[in-house]
Amino acid sequence: MTISAQRGKEIIDALRRGTVPNNSLDAFAVGLEKFHPSLQEDLERAAQGGAVFKAVRGDYGCGKTFFSRWLADAARKKGFATSEVQISETETPLHRLETVYRRSMERLATSSSPAGALRQIVDAWFYALEEDVLAEGGMDPTDTKRLLERTEVLLEQRLARVSEQAPAFAAALRGYRHATAASDRATADALLAWVSGQPNVAASAKRFAGTKGDLDHFGALGFLQGVLTVLRDSGHPGLLLVLDEVETLQRMRSDIREKSLNALRQLIDDVDSGRFPGLFLMITGTPAFFEGPQGIKRSEPLAQRLYVDFLPDGRFDNPRAVQIRLPAFDLERLVTVGCKVRSIYMQQCVTPDRIARLCDDLFVRGLANLVAGRLRGNVGVAPRIFLKKLVGDVLDRVDQFEAFDPRKDYTLSLSDSEMNPVERQAMGANDVDEIELEI
Repeated sequence: MTISAQRGKEIIDALRRGTVPNNSLDAFAVGLEKFHPSLQEDLERAAQGGAVFKAVRGDYGCGKTFFSRWLADAARKKGFATSEVQISETETPLHRLETVYRRSMERLATSSSPAGALRQIVDAWFYALEEDVLAEGGMDPTDTKRLLERTEVLLEQRLARVSEQAPAFAAALRGYRHATAASDRATADALLAWVSGQPNVAASAKRFAGTKGDLDHFGALGFLQGVLTVLRDSGHPGLLLVLDEVETLQRMRSDIREKSLNALRQLIDDVDSGRFPGLFLMITGTPAFFEGPQGIKRSEPLAQRLYVDFLPDGRFDNPRAVQIRLPAFDLERLVTVGCKVRSIYMQQCVTPDRIARLCDDLFVRGLANLVAGRLRGNVGVAPRIFLKKLVGDVLDRVDQFEAFDPRKDYTLSLSDSEMNPVERQAMGANDVDEIELEI
């Protein structure tokens, strides 16, 4: 698969850091083909005004973050806005939906804006409203006062349903529009921050818009409705919202865990009720969250909503089910991913011929075996560190140093400081330098 030089550089830079790229993940995705048709159907359903919920389960290393970003990349190509929120006890507790909403707006992305896209979306929405007003005829485009007044009327009509639940949302957008027209950038910025759920917005800005207070748990759901309306009218068919690592709920205090599980149930019920047209809500978690005593089983209604009868043979998993499980990484998938990443690297490096000769398929397989061996055969936790080593330790050196031969000059080393807790646990307590393995 050929991708642009810029996309290739973004992928390689992310893998070199040991992180998951945000774009063009289909260039090296492996084993996700069976999910593609049903997810495309889900995106189409959301684009037509429906709402979708999907739970994704998998052990560490199965690629839950990769999967969600792969889907987000596909969604943005269809015009969707996307946002990924990491659930955590301190920064983004799930029971504080106002915080979840704020984080989602901070990470809002479109195909043309990789992050912080709310301003672009809102400005595009007001532009679309003006275009609709002008299309009605009888309006002088230079009469800014009348154009502003008519746009406000149309704004109220478009947000009529949302205003019933969150009138402050429409008021803040109206104030933002007035402040922008008056070139009052400070007030406009403050009101847009308030729309995105930011706390500590100046009281003067709120008075300008005729609103007050901070966003609360229930107001956040109303604001989400408003954002979906703005997205749709500004040319985006919907929003893919990913709540990643929801398994962190298991480590929270029991009262917070119960509130969080109830908030998740509420979100799912609101999606099913049609409250959020255009929303595709996805959560990711480990099997322990879905099956263990401290996960969704703590809430019987939630467990009932998410239950799926998985067969022992994963080949027959239903991709259309409310909960899907990702297959564990095996050595063949690891090697295939490594070969695809090498091909992407060759498209944007200085010495592709040397890469092809010194880092052939046999070498990639050997390195995959070596990394998996250091992790005591736990291939499932190997992908991140394997690709980091392949790109940063091997391919970069082959590309830059003519005398470097990885079969002669490279020795794999794994340091505690570069591994996360799961990888360190997989490696075991013994000193890995005592394990002699050859490429």
